[in-house]
Amino acid sequence: MLNTALLSLAVLAAPAAQKAKPATNTKDPVCKMTVDAKSTTVAVRGRDYRVCSKHCGEALQKDPDKYLDKDGSVKAEKK
Repeated sequence: MLNTALLSLAVLAAPAAQKAKPATNTKDPVCKMTVDAKSTTVAVRGRDYRVCSKHCGEALQKDPDKYLDKDGSVKAEKK
């Protein structure tokens, strides 16, 4: 009974998971297609990114360094 109470207390005291920063990109980081507010989003490194498809979302999550700069900006949106 004491163990259950301690476990419950530990769960309640644990910090809440941080919510990812909202997506602001207008191009899919992987295929460079135009995306908008209705597009699917995926979370990478604590930030949401809009993608055009499940495939592009999986590719972004698998190798984010290929598509994102160190500051989190989308390489496809750079000129």
